[in-house]
This record gives sequence, structure tokens and C-alpha cells, in this order.
Amino acid sequence: MNRKNILGLIVCLALFVASFALTPSGLAGYWNLAALLVVISGLGASLLIAYPFETIRNAWAVARNAYRSRPATPDEVARTLLDLSVRCRVDGVLSLERLEELSRDTFLAGAVQCLVDNYKEEEMRDLLGAEMRFFALRRQQSERVFLALARLAPAFGLAGSVIGIIGMIMGINDTAVILQNIPVAFISTLYGVILGNLVFAPLAENIHQQTRAQLLNQEMILEGVSAMSREQNPYKLERRLSALLTPGLRAEQIQALRGITRKYARQKVAKEEGGLLADVS
Repeated sequence: MNRKNILGLIVCLALFVASFALTPSGLAGYWNLAALLVVISGLGASLLIAYPFETIRNAWAVARNAYRSRPATPDEVARTLLDLSVRCRVDGVLSLERLEELSRDTFLAGAVQCLVDNYKEEEMRDLLGAEMRFFALRRQQSERVFLALARLAPAFGLAGSVIGIIGMIMGINDTAVILQNIPVAFISTLYGVILGNLVFAPLAENIHQQTRAQLLNQEMILEGVSAMSREQNPYKLERRLSALLTPGLRAEQIQALRGITRKYARQKVAKEEGGLLADVS
């Protein structure tokens, strides 16, 4: 999550909480432990019935990592692939095996390793395509956990309301009992709606968005290494990658490729001059 999102979230949550504080009862009037326990315990029981514990734990880990890490932008992936393409043509494909930047992206590292190991393009597409499909399926499973929570939270809030109403009916002749059960009847519904729509549904949507972003990056990597396996010209690769970018980013790739090409051209000239000097000496 970037700084703008964090700042906006803090402001919106502060206004949201302030709206409760401005009511006559204040924040204390919206706290009810019994109502919270009804919703939380019901959600926990439903999850444990529906999913194995390992799946639930993995879903929370995926949600946590989705906010901690930021996937590379398509522009950054395109620049990396163009850099690898030019380096491959200048220094040979084996030069890609020892690059430190590959350790930051396991999919890119695996794709480059396929290239180094001289996989055929069809084999490479089959292997990397299977990895992408299974990655999407694993993320979809985690997403479904939070979609289930978002769907069930309002229902258990309603269950808390029914419990409170039953308590009110049972104490129909006792005003104190009625007053004790009124908060449970209404606040449990509030908890269910807030948890479902302010916590669980956004978590599911964030996992979905991060998954789409990473799959786009992986598709670009697949196209890039496939083009390199055919020894395709970097300019042709640039054209292929541009099809996956927004129009605003496409114009930047031409300048990026020219800069990368000039950089490696200078390095090659420096190596050749260094070799000549060594021979003369």
C-alpha cells in the first residue's frame, strides 16, 4: 500500500469513527461485547466448517503480503525484459544466469533459467503457463475465503439481532431486561455490516487486484523470454511488449530501449578496448 492510500485511509477512518462519536451516545454507546462475540464466533465456526485450517492461515498470509509488497509495474517489467534482451544479444544467454536482480522475482528467475537451459519455446510456454494457472488458482482460493467472510458477516449480524429480540421478548415484563437486549439486537447488525463491507470485502478485492497485476507481469515475462528464445531483435520485443502496456507507457519504451542499447554498446566497446590494451602490453 503506497503512502497516498495510507494517508487517505487514515483520514477516511478518522471521519468514519468521528461520525459515531458525534452521536448523542458517543463511541461508548456502540460497544457491545456480546454482539461482537456473536458475529466473530459465528464467522470463525463457519470458516472452520468450510475450509481446512491451513487454507485459512494461508489466506491471511496472502492478505498480509498483498499489503506489504508492491508488484512491479508493467513499465518496470518491460524495462527489465528489454535490458535482458540486449544483454543476451551482447554477452550471450549464459550471462543472464548470474544476475542478482533475478532473485527478487521467482517467476522471472525461473523463466530466465528455462532460457539458459535451452528449453524450446513450446516447452517454455507450457511450463510457465502451468505455473501461472496454478498461481491464479491458489490466489483464487485465498480470495474466496474473504468473499465468504464478507457474505456471512451481515448474516451473523442478523443472527445477533434475532438473539437480542428473543431476549427482549423473554423479558417482556421486565424493563431492565429489555434495555439490556436492545443494544445486542441492533449493534450486532452494525458489526456484521461493517466487518463484511469495510474489512473482508476490501481484503478480497485487494487480493484479486494484486493477482491480476502479477499475472499481467508474468504474461509479459513469458512473452519476453519466448521472444529471446527465438533470438528476436530487441526492437521487435519492444513492439510485442508495448501491446500489453497502456498507450501512455508505450512511448516511453522506445527511449528506454535506446538508452539500454547505448549502455551495452559502450560496455562492449570498453571491453574490446581493454582486450586490445592487454594484448599490446
